[in-house]
Amino acid sequence: MGYAKMLDKMSSAPGFIAALDQSGGSTPGALRLYGVSDTDYQTEEEMFRLMHAMRVRIMTAPAFTGDKVIGAILFERTMDGDVDGQEVPSYLWEKRGVVPFLKVDKGLNAEENGVQTMKPMPDLDALLIRAREKGIFGTKMRSVIAHADKAGIQAVVAQQFEVARQIIGQGLMPIIEPEVSIKSPTKVEAEAILRDVIGEHLDTLQAGETVMLKLTIPTVADFYAPLVAHTSVVRVVALSGGYSTVDACEKLSHNHGMIASFSRGLTEGLRVSMTDAEFNDSLAATIDQIYGASVNKVG
Repeated sequence: MGYAKMLDKMSSAPGFIAALDQSGGSTPGALRLYGVSDTDYQTEEEMFRLMHAMRVRIMTAPAFTGDKVIGAILFERTMDGDVDGQEVPSYLWEKRGVVPFLKVDKGLNAEENGVQTMKPMPDLDALLIRAREKGIFGTKMRSVIAHADKAGIQAVVAQQFEVARQIIGQGLMPIIEPEVSIKSPTKVEAEAILRDVIGEHLDTLQAGETVMLKLTIPTVADFYAPLVAHTSVVRVVALSGGYSTVDACEKLSHNHGMIASFSRGLTEGLRVSMTDAEFNDSLAATIDQIYGASVNKVG
């Protein structure tokens, strides 16, 4: 499906990445925000069908094109689904010009040393091969940092880069996501440790090995500028992390070289009860807002 063209777009095109990757644990909450209550479905299958319908509504909206939305991160079930009879990854790239990514982590371990590492992924290679065959460009995997514990942060980053090398080996682009909780009482200190540890690991990558980074918007503007400039980093993207769309966009606008990769920040105003016109207008306005924060920087 044109990996080189996808890489070129992801490296240099203006825009942002839509995170459409809510999985089993976060799906009920995402549906509630969309106006679908827990009583509207009885089985997990019905829940995922409703979630897929929401995602299809987003992906087929007139404003959801590669002009402003340069990528989309998918849940495995979404990757395996279709839009109007066409597999989702090929639909996104061929019909919308949007580069498809896949969320590959299987959730988080219990907190230890102030962090949550990723659960084991014993079937990762098989999933990566299947994703590549479907036209997926890259992957995303999330860990969480709650406190500025150096040993914990080192463990998170070491695990992320270990898995990233496995992903690179299968011909895909890894998005490394060590999320610093916006509720952390030591967020600034955690970000300082994280930046240094990521930098050390980036320096160990071989020629031709490149990654993307997905990071919480830092408290200090442009704090991740050294990572943005690193030769092994294709792009640094920002998660909304629980901030409202307005707050996330305002904070992002002060960070040069970072673009958005929002989930809740993208879907915040959307409701199942909206008419198609209302839905499309609301999504278009949010896309413009996030695009502006990704492209038009303050200072």
